[in-house]
Amino acid sequence: MESNQDLHKKERVLVYVDGFNLYFGILEARYNQCKWLDLRLLSPNLLKNSQELVGVKYFTSRLNNNRYKQKRQTIYIEALQSKDVEVFFGQYQSDSIECKSCGYRWPKFNEKMTDVNIATEMLNDAFNDRYDTAMLISGDSDLVPPIRSIHENYNSKRVFVAFPPKRHNQTVADESRGCLTIGRKKLLDSQFPKQIQKKDGYILLKPTEWK
Repeated sequence: MESNQDLHKKERVLVYVDGFNLYFGILEARYNQCKWLDLRLLSPNLLKNSQELVGVKYFTSRLNNNRYKQKRQTIYIEALQSKDVEVFFGQYQSDSIECKSCGYRWPKFNEKMTDVNIATEMLNDAFNDRYDTAMLISGDSDLVPPIRSIHENYNSKRVFVAFPPKRHNQTVADESRGCLTIGRKKLLDSQFPKQIQKKDGYILLKPTEWK
């Protein structure tokens, strides 16, 4: 027989954030004032009363093609880390595209390993029973295989998808066990304050370009 404690036990939710997918969704939706996003505040705002947040993992790659963007990214990552968000890095690789007509070449930058890192963490955390529900914030169809694998191998666990703005993907939705699209109000209600004090006392300021 289940105890009263078991009956009232909350569902553990671990959040996995595809950083670039979220950022470019916000950018495409023209929610510029929403970029200073506190994921430790947003995540509980997406949960039900019967759920509890047990962690947030953020996946991105270090920019290397623009020093101003690099600085803003570094400030944002440090802001997340100040709120105990775990950050995982892939690679940001440069390549080039050549015009077949004139031979002109121009740089192209690609993010690598983020989907692999997310898949690895979701599967590893399922195996180690670190969540009941994995909440995935992404619309990347490359994440369909790990979603499917979790549902096939862990009957007691599910993957719920929270799509960033402009990033709904029906293939991902079909594989998930529940989904929603994050609205502008949820983003606005989940912003960092303009100044954040790190644990070492250093003050982080919201980038002026994000005001």
